[in-house]
Amino acid sequence: MREETAGVLETDPLSPMEEREERGIMGQEREDEGKCQGQPANMDTQNSMTETEENCVEVCTEMEEKGKEKGMEERELKKEMEMKLDAEVKMELCPSVPGLQMSFIRGTDLFGYVGIEAVLDQMRRKTMKAGLEFNIMVVGQSGLGKSTLVNTLFKSKVSRKSCTPNYEEKISKTVKLHSVSHVIEEKGVRMKLTVIDTPGFGDQINNENCWEPIVKHVNEQYEKYLREELHINRKRRIPDSRVHCCIYFLPATGHRLRPIDVEFMKRLGKIVSIVPVIAKADTLTIEERQEFKERIRQDLAANGIRVYPQKEFDEDPEERFLNDRIRESIPFAVVGTDKEHQVNGNKVLGRKTKWGIIEVENVAHCEFANLRDLLIRSHLQDLKDVTHNIHYETYRVRRLNESNMTFSELGLSTWPLENGTADKCESESHL
Repeated sequence: MREETAGVLETDPLSPMEEREERGIMGQEREDEGKCQGQPANMDTQNSMTETEENCVEVCTEMEEKGKEKGMEERELKKEMEMKLDAEVKMELCPSVPGLQMSFIRGTDLFGYVGIEAVLDQMRRKTMKAGLEFNIMVVGQSGLGKSTLVNTLFKSKVSRKSCTPNYEEKISKTVKLHSVSHVIEEKGVRMKLTVIDTPGFGDQINNENCWEPIVKHVNEQYEKYLREELHINRKRRIPDSRVHCCIYFLPATGHRLRPIDVEFMKRLGKIVSIVPVIAKADTLTIEERQEFKERIRQDLAANGIRVYPQKEFDEDPEERFLNDRIRESIPFAVVGTDKEHQVNGNKVLGRKTKWGIIEVENVAHCEFANLRDLLIRSHLQDLKDVTHNIHYETYRVRRLNESNMTFSELGLSTWPLENGTADKCESESHL
């Protein structure tokens, strides 16, 4: 008896669906037995019918069991995914602080509408009221269309040449930096745009150390921000004059990077976000352009030059996927113009030639649209974040560590630390 009861207990309890199926089968078998006793003449036909019915029931039960197993697998997978997401969110939201208990509450677990999402509207209103600042530097030889491209990017005359009356192009004997600021407003959003031009870069016979004034300017802006940040009574909002992006113009030679290009990007890539572009790309055929871009990418990798966006700064898979597509397009082959032409009844920005019109914003003609999307529409805030959290933070750490800065000595400093120019540091502090 004990063995029998043990065997009964070991069997799995039947679900309600399986009980119904079993009852149905048992009832069917009893009916078939009664019919067989009452009508022995139709025994063969009844047997064949019961066999087919039993087979159908078995097939149905097998399909239902498989469906249940699949449903269970899908539910388990969903539960595992939810558990992983919860764990990731908890890892982000719950730092490992001893003695601190924290739980994650989903929106479905709330009793009603709280209104946390309204903070996005608050941030939007605050940003629109305060406005934002964006500082862009353009570097390259004279005649590569730097001013024209900047005007094309912002669809207004914001470059140094456009703002200077009776401007005459003269080759500067040394590299000089000129800054022009504008306030651009679009749909209620105000942006203070500062364009920093570098006339004289690469125009001399001897271009040795021609990048030093640019490196010095970038570090001076970091130093200026650091001083404001370390004041005891600092401003509520520190003016931001740091360079957020440097567009480096490469001449469309069709060969490789020149030594001056390699040296400049090596030094500047450590302290600012560099975006290389091929200027006046309409002088190359599509095949020449692709080969030139491939050679440039090889030279960048061979020389360890870091250009924006860097792989190590990708925060999540979605951002990595987007940035991988951008990295495949670097350097951008661009064409700039501020003149409009009629194409199929529509006004488009383009360069008119004897054989047709090169449309600046047409991706089939050039990659200006990709550059504009990167700088303004998709990565403008990320450029500012990388400048503040990576480049400025690196400068700040070096400045505090190497100079042994204290608040009492802060007012004695006169020169910024040359970040990215030389590895040597003087034993005596400038502060």
